[in-house]
Amino acid sequence: MICWINPFTGLAGDMLLAALIDAGAPLDRIRAAIAATGLTGWGLTAERVTDHGLAATRVRVEVTDPRTERRAAEMVELASRAAPRPVAALAVAALTAVAEAEGRLHDADPADVHLHELGGHDTLVDIVGSAAALHALGVSDVVSSPLPLGRGEVNSAHGVLPVPAPATLALLAGAAVRGTDLPGETVTPTGAALLHAVAARYGPPPPMTLGPTGYGAGTRRLPDRPNVVSVTLGSPAPAAPDAANEEVVVLETNLDDVTGELLGHVIARALDAGALDAWTTAAVMKKGRPAQVLHVLTTPHHERRLRDLVLAETGTLGIRRVGATRTTLPRAFETVDVDGHTVRIKHGPYAAKPEHGDLAAAAGALGLPLRAVAARALRLSRGPATMTSQEENSDE
Repeated sequence: MICWINPFTGLAGDMLLAALIDAGAPLDRIRAAIAATGLTGWGLTAERVTDHGLAATRVRVEVTDPRTERRAAEMVELASRAAPRPVAALAVAALTAVAEAEGRLHDADPADVHLHELGGHDTLVDIVGSAAALHALGVSDVVSSPLPLGRGEVNSAHGVLPVPAPATLALLAGAAVRGTDLPGETVTPTGAALLHAVAARYGPPPPMTLGPTGYGAGTRRLPDRPNVVSVTLGSPAPAAPDAANEEVVVLETNLDDVTGELLGHVIARALDAGALDAWTTAAVMKKGRPAQVLHVLTTPHHERRLRDLVLAETGTLGIRRVGATRTTLPRAFETVDVDGHTVRIKHGPYAAKPEHGDLAAAAGALGLPLRAVAARALRLSRGPATMTSQEENSDE
């Protein structure tokens, strides 16, 4: 699912969360993800408001703990407990980006940074809540129009600072921005951190089939325009039947001192962090030592994040970078019902393949061999009903 953000008057974490709820993200799942962090003394509600004639959703975070200062490491630890795991990964990435930005600004270790204005309950609720909303809506690609940057000054724990705030500018490195006549802070650090964490692209809406649009209202009232951000959801436009070429990067490292459990953990983390694929191959190194070669396939945009992840998780002293061109064919998805069990089927130009996880769940519930459930699913499919072993093992 594509999410196109139109930050008409700016972007804050609570505005993005409100817009995603307005677009259909279920509030109960968002609350459950936040509750899993172990944070106490908070409440999250959503209300309908009208701002200059435009109906929108506004969220309210009610807290009984007035503390606004925490160590960044404490915030990251809380976010890491969010559920499900992709929500935690995105929230941790956003808060880690905040800590690293503050660390650079104050010449301090990110783990030791104290977050002043950003250390409160509302920051964690906005970031974890937005991550949960994106996950619940099935968003995998975020595109934003250029962000409007305000002017003037803002009060902080360190005194009066210029707008945009230094932390916001650090988090927006690489983002598309534009000037605006609006005074004050139009893009907050939480809004910037979320865009950074989802690796947002910037520009007009990409080709897509439009779905719902949600409007999220901010707390500030503007004299001449609604203070809202809109998010529009859509499915990618049908691809042309011709194959598409994409420049990708393969990161590789030889490992002879790690366990299988660690390799599985690194592969799972890499996929959560945006890798296109990750796998290992057996190898024999010098002096006959058995080893595994870890491969991580990624776009150049995610290369640095994944490289740092592999270095930190494996302890390897080096990584090879190999540029490659990936040729992909268009694909579409279909859902069929096999004796009361949902099975998703991926269709390509030449074959169709049921999703293994769905087949395994249905086979276990029905007491049937997995191959029998796969055959039933393909018979119910409207697309091709054959699959070769070569296609099953092909790179997605």
